[in-house]
Amino acid sequence: MSLATKKRVLLAAPRGYCAGVDRAVITVEKALDLYGAPVYVRKQIVHNKHVVQTLEARGAIFVDETDEVPEGKIVVFSAHGVSPAVHQSAASRNLKTIDATCPLVTKVHHEARRFASDDYDILLIGHEGHEEVDGTAGEAPEHVQLVDGIESIKNIKVRDENKVAWLSQTTLSVDETLATVAELRKRFPNLIDPPSDDICYATQNRQVAIKEIAPQADLVLVVGSTNSSNSVRLVEVSLEYGAKAAYLIDYAAEAKDEWLAGVTTIGVSSGASVPEILVKDLLTWLADRGFSDVETVTATEEHLLFAIPPELRKDLKAAGR
Repeated sequence: MSLATKKRVLLAAPRGYCAGVDRAVITVEKALDLYGAPVYVRKQIVHNKHVVQTLEARGAIFVDETDEVPEGKIVVFSAHGVSPAVHQSAASRNLKTIDATCPLVTKVHHEARRFASDDYDILLIGHEGHEEVDGTAGEAPEHVQLVDGIESIKNIKVRDENKVAWLSQTTLSVDETLATVAELRKRFPNLIDPPSDDICYATQNRQVAIKEIAPQADLVLVVGSTNSSNSVRLVEVSLEYGAKAAYLIDYAAEAKDEWLAGVTTIGVSSGASVPEILVKDLLTWLADRGFSDVETVTATEEHLLFAIPPELRKDLKAAGR
């Protein structure tokens, strides 16, 4: 086989778990170890089918709202964050809460409160109905308007064009967000930026890696769930940056042999809530079909770690764990 037709896999790095997801999953695991099953979790702890099913098998019970949790029980809030109204609802039911909100999402919540306290109109760039957007908007509902795509900009009404700020969901496409901000600035020239970038480091890094791979790839396979915003973005970015085809799959078993027809270079990555075992399964599936040559494409190194929530840390210490 000539070099030109040699089958290869370009494996993105970084990929998979970010620090916020790692912290959230470990929080539920340690809560189950310490308190025993069941431990209730509001919404999916992270947007990944495999992770949720694995934790359910250990005794986690996932609910949509706190009123589904029996009075006085333990509830973990997901990595995507919750609004003050959810905290109040949990308190009214005497629930013991463990807040696994990603610290980078918490930072956006702080920014929303600060802009609201200074009486700014806040334009929140994000996807309607996403849990993170609901949580951030809930910090200052009278001040926040959702900007879901450039088309929605024409409907925005503000009280004072000199007092407008923007924030964003942390898991969006970097390029798309910057394009939206540029359009917003055309309408509101004095638009205030957040004090620091809202798009999370992990979302950015995974997109940078896939941008390097996409132009070389006949096919990109992203491991992730359809409700994972950052995973969906990786597929979109792959296609925007030159991949001939790109698919999102939860498991290797969902990959199709017909996708490999005429393909010599396959890019592989995974969303920020995907355990590495699922990527290894996909690499095995590809190796069985002749794609055993794996080259890692490293965009950057990640070393960030987040401590588990203080309320759980305190109970673990008291239990001598």
